[in-house]
Parts: sequence; structure tokens; C-alpha cells
Amino acid sequence: MTRSTASLPPDYFEGIYAGNPDPWGFTTSAYEAAKYDATLAALSRETYGEALEVGCSIGVLTRRLAERCTRLLSLDVAETALDAARARCAGSPHVAFLRAAVPDEWPPGRFDLILVSEVLYFFTRADLARLAGHMVQAVKPGAEIVLVHWTGETNYPLSGDDAVEALIAGTAGTLEPCRQTRTERYRLDVLRAVDS
Repeated sequence: MTRSTASLPPDYFEGIYAGNPDPWGFTTSAYEAAKYDATLAALSRETYGEALEVGCSIGVLTRRLAERCTRLLSLDVAETALDAARARCAGSPHVAFLRAAVPDEWPPGRFDLILVSEVLYFFTRADLARLAGHMVQAVKPGAEIVLVHWTGETNYPLSGDDAVEALIAGTAGTLEPCRQTRTERYRLDVLRAVDS
């Protein structure tokens, strides 16, 4: 399998959603539902004041995450996906959505929680280094970063393992792993901001 040598552009994702409004089966897959359960169970706090979700897609996990956040900003590169996410979360006025292509576009502010689910392997190592730099600047003391990624074969720029390990290395000294679990199909890593 030949890997892409560039980070995947917004047009790639718009094309996927144009062909299927739920291309990864987020609304129907038992695997996705169980992974969302595990993601939410990994959160150490009942409520987070300021949270950021990078790559919200159509908002299935967003709607559940919103119950644990005072304010939640959810990003995606595909406007089609964001339209679906906005509709799905219409009853949650504390959730805001922004079309942004990270790492080139990163929102201002500092966060208690940053969730990055099924996103990191879409980037090259250089872009992951830039993303790590943004995260280091964006975390409040004691903040958590939750990373959830498929570990199977892909043709993306990096494997799930390589991408997560690159981000962990790029944030070392500011963020340290405090929980790491694996299933047959994905890994779940929780990093915590080190008190300075």
C-alpha cells in the first residue's frame, strides 16, 4: 500500500462527504459506538470548562462530548460535515463550530481538554510537529489531550501508531502520557499538561 506523501487537503474530505453523508458509519457502527464509550470513559473530569475537538466530522461524538463541557469548540475541514454536526447539536447552544484546516488554522484560546479522534494520521510529520506546537501553547495547567486512532493499515501519510508517537514526542516536556490503552483496532492515549 502506497502512502500519501502530503497531508490530506480539505477537498479530499469534501469529496468523501459528497459521496456519503456518513462515510465512516459513525451513526450506525457498533465499533464506533463502543469507541466513543471508551473515549468518554477515559476523561478524568466530569466537566471541562473549555474544550476543543479537532476533526468533529458529522458531530456524533460531539453531541455526547457536549454533555461533559461548559463550552466546546469543534473544528472540521469539511463544511458539509460541519452542517451535519450543527444540525445534530442544535440543542446544545454551548457548542460552537468552526471550519478550520489545522495546523494552518488554529483557534485562539486555551483549553482544559483537546480531543483529537481519528485525525493525526492524515498529516505529515512536519505538519504534526506544527500541530504539536499549537497544542503546547493551547493547554491550561492540568489540561488533558485525548487521542484516539485506528491502528490498521491505511494509505494516509502515517500509521495511527506513528502519528500518535510523533505527537507525543513533539509535546514532550509540556504534555506527558498518563493513560495508554489498546484494543485490536485502535489505541487511546490521554496526555496531561505538566504543571510548570
